[in-house]
Order: sequence, then structure tokens, then C-alpha cells
Amino acid sequence: MATWWRSFESPALNELVERAFIANPNLQAAQAALRAAQENVAAQKGYFFPTVQVSYSPARSKIAGNQGGSSPGIQGDGTVISTRAGTPASAGGAAPFNSPVIYNFHTAQVTVGFNPDVFGVNRRLVESLAANARLQGLQLEASYITLATNVVAAAIQDALLRRQLATAQALIESSVSALEIVQRQQRLGYATRLDVANQETALAQARQLLPPLQKQFGQNQNLLRTLTGSPQDAELPAAFDLEQLKLPPELPLRLPSQLVEQRPDIRAAEEQVRALSELVGVARANRLPQFSIEANAGGGARQINQMFSPGGPFFNLAGNLAAPVFDAGTLKFRERAARENLQQAAAQYQATVLTAFQNVADTLQAIQADAQALETALAVEQAAQAALRLTRKQHASGYIDRLVLLNAERVLQQAQFDVAQAKANRLGDTATLYQALGGGWWNRAT
Repeated sequence: MATWWRSFESPALNELVERAFIANPNLQAAQAALRAAQENVAAQKGYFFPTVQVSYSPARSKIAGNQGGSSPGIQGDGTVISTRAGTPASAGGAAPFNSPVIYNFHTAQVTVGFNPDVFGVNRRLVESLAANARLQGLQLEASYITLATNVVAAAIQDALLRRQLATAQALIESSVSALEIVQRQQRLGYATRLDVANQETALAQARQLLPPLQKQFGQNQNLLRTLTGSPQDAELPAAFDLEQLKLPPELPLRLPSQLVEQRPDIRAAEEQVRALSELVGVARANRLPQFSIEANAGGGARQINQMFSPGGPFFNLAGNLAAPVFDAGTLKFRERAARENLQQAAAQYQATVLTAFQNVADTLQAIQADAQALETALAVEQAAQAALRLTRKQHASGYIDRLVLLNAERVLQQAQFDVAQAKANRLGDTATLYQALGGGWWNRAT
């Protein structure tokens, strides 16, 4: 993954992104989902090989004589496990009968089973699960990119709000000073009540800027803590400054469409198509004959050490061929459903590509428009600075009063407020472009 956030040349931002990568729980969940998908692939590959099971079963039984005398019979050590005939009626007994027998019996066996993948059911299942694992990997990559973008956006917002709060506070201080001057002028008869009311309105408007900015600042701090996996009472590592966040020296206004292919959402949509394509093959193969082979061998005796002596060993070897003859169309309809799922995934892939192109185009247009807005804001700021310099010279020479100077300062402060917003927009556009292109377009490992 390209470390695109380093292009802002802010060590504090780099540290914050790395901290989020370590502690963000959503990223940890995506990592666990990838590991689970990889384990599922490994588990499915096991069906290419025979299964071997070992079992041991001890038992203690009592056979009723009335059941005809069935019993294990003569053991390998010469012991006879069998019901015994009772005294018949001709020998003075009441009636002929068999006495019950109680015995222990131990059985141990090894069972080997194998299902030959004649028509590729398991092979296609493995390929489908492998595609799902790659999809999970791409979703993890998208989680990294999204998390980095959100951290960068929150850091830019932190820098903007700090600058705007400082500017708003300066505006308030200037407005307070201007109101005091006008109030003194009113007492001396050089200003009217209307002049005072106008300055009071300007002060109220300046103060009105603070509460929304303070609210946004607090909520943005909470967001930064959440993104970095920190509790809400934790200290954040650093305060950000707009001047410390650098724009990349060059951003393109046109890009080859092939760059969109590296977006993880597009590649994930491709893997989804592959996975569902393999499931169509699985549904088709399920309509064909299925083969299986099973063999078991072991021994049984009344004593453990006699299980594999003469008379104890046994084995069984069996093959099985099963083919659907009538299922009321169940397998046929499942195959049709799998094909429709594949068509759905193909349409979703096309929609993902179209949305990606729109996303990149919107971002490039925003970069161009916000760059022009920043130029305009800087021009206004430069003009306000020039006007303030001239006003200060006139004030020093005694041609204008302090109130005019304060008004010039407030005009500059308002211009600086707008410049900060324009700079933040440009920085945000850069982060959005990196995200839209799947994490950048240079030095990117495939």
C-alpha cells in the first residue's frame, strides 16, 4: 500500500496514521475476516486428500438368553462368550431356556474415506473460496485507505478549526476595541447612537462565530480519538497547523483511466465475479454422479491385547456411486440461481466501475475549482494586507483615527479566515484524490 499521506510532509500526521493502523478496531476486524477466509481456503483444500479416522470403543454388554443365544463366540485366547443352555424339562427343569451372558468387548478400527473430485466440485469450491479470500484482502486494503483518509481529513479539520478559532477570537478583540472607541466618541459628541449600534452588531456577529467553531472542534477531537482507537478522555498526540501541512508539488488534472483499476473496490468486485462464477460450476457438477470410496480395518475381542490376535481382525472396503435421478428440479434451479447471482455480480461490477470514474472526475473538478478559490482568497488577503499597511501609515501620520485602523484589521482577519478554509479545502481534495485512486498512483506495489 502506498503511504500517500507522507506527501503532506507532516511527521505528526504520519505518527497519527500509524497509530490508527495499530489500534483502530474496524481495521482489526477486517484483518480477522481475512485470516478467517484464508483458513477456509486451507480447510477446503483438505478434501482433495483421503480422510483417516481412528476409533476405539470399549463396551460391557449383557445378552438375554431369550434372544436365541447370539454372542461374539469363541475368542482368540480360547475363551467362549456365549449364552448357556439351562436344564431342559426332560432333566427335571421346568422348561428349556438359555442363560444370559455378561461380557466386556473392545473394538478398535481405522477408517479411510476418499471422494474423488471427478467433475471438479471441490476444485471449484476451493477457487471460489480463494476468490473470497482475495476479496477480503482487498476489503482490508480499502479499510486501510479509508482509515488513512479519515485520519488525514480529521487532521486537516483540526488545523483549520484551530486557525479559525484564533481568527474569530482576534475579530472579537478588534470589535471590542472598536466598540469602546465609538462609545467614547459618542460621549464626546463625535458619534451617534446609530454608530454605536452598528459596532455592537459587528461585535455580536463576531462572537456568533465562536460557538459553532468550538462545537466542531470538540466533535473533531472526539473523531480523532475514535479513529485512533483511543478512549474519549485520552490525550491526542499533537495539534495540527495548516502551515505544517504541505500540498504535493504537483497534482494531475487528467489521469489515465487504467489507474482506476487499482482501486480495491473495483478489484474486490472482480473477485466477487470470479467467486460466483466458480459456484456456477459447483452447481453444475452437483447434477452429475458423485463417487466415494471407504475402507476400514480393525479388531475386536473381550480383552484389549487380543483385539488383533487370530479371530479378532476385520476389514471392509466399499465404493459408492450416486447420481440424481429425480429431485423435482431442485439441482437445476440451484444452477439457474447461481447463474443469476453471477449476472448480478457482473452488473454490480459495472456499477462499481462507473461510480469510480464519477468519483475521480468529481475529485479532479473539485481540485481545479478549489485551486481557483484559493487563488482568489489569497488575492483578497494580499489586498487586505496592502490596505492595512497603508492605513497604518495614515494612522501614524495622524490622518485617520484608531477606528479606521481597527476596521482594516478586521477586514484582513476575515480574509485570513476565508484563506484558511480555502487551504483546508485544497488539502482535503488531495486526500480525496488519493483515496479515489486507491491510495495514490506512484511507486505503488502491485
